[in-house]
Amino acid sequence: MLEVQNLHVAYGGIRALKGVSLSVQKGEIVTIIGANGAGKSTLLNTISGFLKPVRGSVLYNGSALPRRPDLIVKSGICHVPEGRLIFANLSVQDNLMLGAYLRNDKKAIQADLEKVFAIFPRLKEREEQRAGTLSGGEQQMLAMGRALMTNGEFILMDEPSLGLAPLLVQTVFEIIERFRSMGKTILLVEQNAFKALQVADRAYILEQGKIVKEGSARELARDPAVKEAYLGSRSRGGG
Repeated sequence: MLEVQNLHVAYGGIRALKGVSLSVQKGEIVTIIGANGAGKSTLLNTISGFLKPVRGSVLYNGSALPRRPDLIVKSGICHVPEGRLIFANLSVQDNLMLGAYLRNDKKAIQADLEKVFAIFPRLKEREEQRAGTLSGGEQQMLAMGRALMTNGEFILMDEPSLGLAPLLVQTVFEIIERFRSMGKTILLVEQNAFKALQVADRAYILEQGKIVKEGSARELARDPAVKEAYLGSRSRGGG
């Protein structure tokens, strides 16, 4: 469904991605694991069209993606960005409706809004509330709901559990699995490698702008080097 081929990205004099190649099949959850500064967000931002590659290509359903973010959303790819990036001064409902800005199927938009409220009942309770007054967990729900409102088939998720309490982290990963059950395909960037490998089908390890290891999530969760670098005590049954 998505194929990244030999992607090189540089900005501000920094070579952020150095020949990254990966693929995601329809219906999969694929996770990208790496330390801060490895290039994970750069990769997602390049796929979304916010950054332009020096060379390399991104194919979606066999065709080259356009390089404009709005056209990429129209093609079926939506992005839940790191830090949520909700519109703080707008209401919850207005934020959600902005996810449907490029759509003109009014009945389907309303049906999708009700679907989002069914998945996130807390957003329904706060639909007229300013988004900036929501808790961090509620803002993450809003960002995920906004992505659903695009009606895209492919979701890029950048650090969805960042800064959340452990109970909310569990909720976020349950929602990610629910999205998959709705037919969505997901490329997930996540520093919580332990949880990411639990929900993912396959994984890539990104270090200093290069893919250094790939395989099934289950295999990588058992890999001694991955355990040592990314899983810590949890890989040994603690914490």
